[in-house]
Amino acid sequence: MKRAAVLSVLFLLCSCILIQVSHAADLTIVTGNEKGTYYRFGLDLKELGASHGFNLNVVPTNGSIDNLYAVYRRRATQLGIVQADVLAFISRVKSDDMLSSVARKTKMVFPLYNEEVHLLAREDITDFDGLEGKRVAIGEEGSGTYLTAKLLLEMSKVKPAQQVIIGTDEALAKLKAGKIDAMFYVAGYPVKLFAESVKEGDGVKLASIGNQNILRYYPKARIPGNTYSWQKEALDTVAVKAVLVAYDFRTVNCENVGKFAKVIWDNQDWLARNGHPKWKSVDLEYELKGWEQYDCVRRHIDIAKRKDPARLNPIFNAVKEILE
Repeated sequence: MKRAAVLSVLFLLCSCILIQVSHAADLTIVTGNEKGTYYRFGLDLKELGASHGFNLNVVPTNGSIDNLYAVYRRRATQLGIVQADVLAFISRVKSDDMLSSVARKTKMVFPLYNEEVHLLAREDITDFDGLEGKRVAIGEEGSGTYLTAKLLLEMSKVKPAQQVIIGTDEALAKLKAGKIDAMFYVAGYPVKLFAESVKEGDGVKLASIGNQNILRYYPKARIPGNTYSWQKEALDTVAVKAVLVAYDFRTVNCENVGKFAKVIWDNQDWLARNGHPKWKSVDLEYELKGWEQYDCVRRHIDIAKRKDPARLNPIFNAVKEILE
């Protein structure tokens, strides 16, 4: 009798699991360059989501600005990863109605990690101020790197001879060939491009960022020594926060994004163990100034916070006791 009851319970649990799988939700996230941290985070979320009934399509893009536009305009794109300073910048542009609407309708799902500003330069350039009069790659239009580089140069009053608008892969090739003097790349370390495509003897190194005008607006950060095989010493720089965002949906996407956010919330340990090293530094409760958390997410997270994770233990303990 007891065994029959246990089998009934197990059948019910299996049925619930099958129902969840059969009602898998389709979501899309826009990320960044396939060699960047955004894209790697997207792949981690895809793997996590697959085991919890979500089909997450991970789309590589030019980066933050493109991602904000995609989340705002494309209803089949529910999620994106952007730099915090991008939204802060467009929020200040009061004369453009579309930008004002983008700022109003873009909601934070979670703050993620600090993205360090990587300034890779010729060996004779030691710091940010050394960019004066030089040829500097500032990223592709549409990328967060592009906007951050523009903001940093404007704040610092440092004036390169040429600001070259190209992507990071092309910039690295030109830097190693001596056709430019430095390049920006805003991404959480370790950056796959620099780990795989830069080596000792290439004649390049990371330059520090300590300009006082910049430090008034951007928090200090440090790239530890040996983050890359060719970089032995720790390096001072600045950082921006990466943010997972969604459009302010009032439809079924509101529920789907909220439920997916709860999966992330419940599986932070799994992401830290199995995902990109930057997951270890993610604080989902970090208070990010200027950002409002999506109410569809907040509702599901509040439920998760109130719920006692141990409440299911008595069920399984009882099953185990009966079987023994």
